[in-house]
Amino acid sequence: MDIFEKLAARSHEQVVLCHDPVTGLRAIIAIHDTTLGPALGGTRMWTYADDGAALKDALRLSRGMTYKSAASGLNLGGGKAVIIGNSKTDKNEMLFRSYGRFVQGIAGRYITAEDVGTSVQDMEWVRMETDHVVGISRSLGGSGDPSPFTALGVLGGMRAALNWQTGSDSLSGKSVAVQGVGHVGYHLVRHVIEAGGRVVVADIDSDNLRKVTTDFDGVEIVEPDTIYDAPCDIFAPCALGAVINDETLPKLKCSIVAGSANNVLDKDRHATALAERGILYAPDYVVNAGGLMNVANELEGYNDARATQQVQGIYDITTEIFRIAREESITTAEAADTLAERRIASIARIKDSYVGQPVRRLRH
Repeated sequence: MDIFEKLAARSHEQVVLCHDPVTGLRAIIAIHDTTLGPALGGTRMWTYADDGAALKDALRLSRGMTYKSAASGLNLGGGKAVIIGNSKTDKNEMLFRSYGRFVQGIAGRYITAEDVGTSVQDMEWVRMETDHVVGISRSLGGSGDPSPFTALGVLGGMRAALNWQTGSDSLSGKSVAVQGVGHVGYHLVRHVIEAGGRVVVADIDSDNLRKVTTDFDGVEIVEPDTIYDAPCDIFAPCALGAVINDETLPKLKCSIVAGSANNVLDKDRHATALAERGILYAPDYVVNAGGLMNVANELEGYNDARATQQVQGIYDITTEIFRIAREESITTAEAADTLAERRIASIARIKDSYVGQPVRRLRH
């Protein structure tokens, strides 16, 4: 495995391998780009097939965070970390405190938060060893669970897509197929129902299904394999990535794809395939950026109203991406990348003119 070739392939700046034999910690921190500011991205805990798979995930996810921060208007770079292990059996205070010391050792180039397999409690253990962590509980001055804000941002992306297609952003009477009703999917179902929409859901976790059908009336359940065939206005993938692929894409009976899952498209060409079928794709890393915006607010002193206002801005960002796609005759996925890359390039150009250290602000 040639690590430097992998870093060069996507212009990553740094990879930190973390090993502590006392706690059993084995982690990888990947920093993709810090042009806009320190790299912020969650820590994922997962049982990987091998170390190469863990590195690949960290590199892929960290690059995605660079684009997410840039498109969101945040002055943050992209980073991600993975802890190799079983999140249900291998967690303990010492493991995460050991990890926190490695984060502290990077001296602020990387700021961590929770992700798949990690929680607010885990980040509070990390916080015992470093200040470079967000996503902690509100009782400690943090923002708590970011899931409601992620769902709010996805809702904004949906509304923007509906308005672009139909001239109205109302969800009243619209049908939404939600794939995965865990933390984010659950809150998305709530938003859609409160807005007057109809919801069909699928999940491999029976507890998730039980909770969403208990708490909300009129939710229809379908098998995980048949959610793609469900007739709907909006398909909202909120679980795994790569769900839009050669097998599933022909099954879709929607006019919009907008969900919280990362890397929804299996291949870049699937963005073109969606457009050819008349399906409007709201790029995932744009519409799911609400959680990032929320935890990033902790860096300036958390304020719920400010975070909510920023997340509501995802509506306008998504609309701008649709405009770029139309005017430049490119896919919405390419338009999202274009928006992010242009911002990074613009900021990079002005950095040469700084005298002393620039003032860090999360937004313009």
